[in-house]
Amino acid sequence: MSETAEIVLPTTKIKSVKKDPSKLVLYAPPKMGKTTVVAELENNLLMDIAKAIEEAGKPYKFITIDTITKLEEMVLPLALKLYKATPMGKNFKGSDVLILPNGAGYLYLRKAFLKVLARLESLADNVILIGHLKDKMINSKGKEVNAKDLDLTGKLKSIVCADADAIGYLHRDGNKTLVNFASSDEVLCGSRCNHLRGKEVTLAEGDDNGNIKVDWSQIYID
Repeated sequence: MSETAEIVLPTTKIKSVKKDPSKLVLYAPPKMGKTTVVAELENNLLMDIAKAIEEAGKPYKFITIDTITKLEEMVLPLALKLYKATPMGKNFKGSDVLILPNGAGYLYLRKAFLKVLARLESLADNVILIGHLKDKMINSKGKEVNAKDLDLTGKLKSIVCADADAIGYLHRDGNKTLVNFASSDEVLCGSRCNHLRGKEVTLAEGDDNGNIKVDWSQIYID
């Protein structure tokens, strides 16, 4: 008779070993320096060359997707392939699943996007998703306010944000580039990481000569 292993449940709080955000979402208005600051992050790859990365032994600590809006467009052929692999889609003659009635094609867009994203996440310890800003009007305490949000399609935005360890809104104040992790009615952001929760950190600072110093040490502390 085989023995059943005894399951021992934890009785004390287990501290998290990893402090840094494995998946970081940064979004900002155009021309705010998003690409500039991630280019200064050491050991960071900004492009998708998955096969070459695996063959090289996954040498990068960070991978940046710049931007996730472009990635959403790039996975459309994969979304079409996924749909045509289904019984209902095998006879589809179109070239874009987004023309399917009742928004049915967005399901396959999400599947394709998340499939590619999972592939990228397997190649490095940390993934940074750069996104554009989308302004929208919301009702806050009976008043219409302009809210800053991540520009990503429908449910896909909710899925990406829910899975992120930190979401930061990147903006400028004078010669400083700041990342806000303190959520409010006007700004979508936040963090599961204790050192970023409710904080606003300085990511870059310029001097009078136009030189810019980028410092990621307040975000990645491990």
